[in-house]
Amino acid sequence: MASTSKQTQGRQKIEMKKIEDDDDRLVTFSKRRYGIYKKASELVTMCGAEVGMVIFSTSGRPFSFGHPLMESIINKFLKRNVGLSTDKRLQAILDARRRMRIDQHNDSYNELLEQLDAEKDRGLALKQITRATKEGNPKNWELGWWERPLDELTLPELVKVASAMEAFHKDLCSYLNHSNDLAAPATDIPWLTIQRI
Repeated sequence: MASTSKQTQGRQKIEMKKIEDDDDRLVTFSKRRYGIYKKASELVTMCGAEVGMVIFSTSGRPFSFGHPLMESIINKFLKRNVGLSTDKRLQAILDARRRMRIDQHNDSYNELLEQLDAEKDRGLALKQITRATKEGNPKNWELGWWERPLDELTLPELVKVASAMEAFHKDLCSYLNHSNDLAAPATDIPWLTIQRI
């Protein structure tokens, strides 16, 4: 049997040329700018590099990204020493503190990624169980005692079914008796006999 699922073209190579439509150009600029920021952040995280960049939009608006701080990157680039940077020991302490906080955030991020992967695996397993149950394949999923045919149940399971049905009947009758004053008489239901409490 032929598959009728939707076929996609996958990733396409985009020709590098100026985008003529202003709205499309603005959207592309925004998406690519965040992509560049993400790559710079990954470079900082994986290599401990110091990164500074300035991007100007077509309207001339500047966007900057700097780690640890844009000012310190600019000062380092221009070989200026401003304020606290004259005391090298203090600067080393501040840099160590920043790196420690970055490492803590990276550890938290990695832990959350592991939890996300575990939840994705759990979701996939639940989908497989649901699919196996819907297909009625008992080899992949063992049915609960309440779902199996009565002739396949053991004596203790039959006792559970009987007590569950009795409790359900009692609760249903109690509910119907209680709501009898508020609604139409429940005796209109031919298969249900109500016992007054």
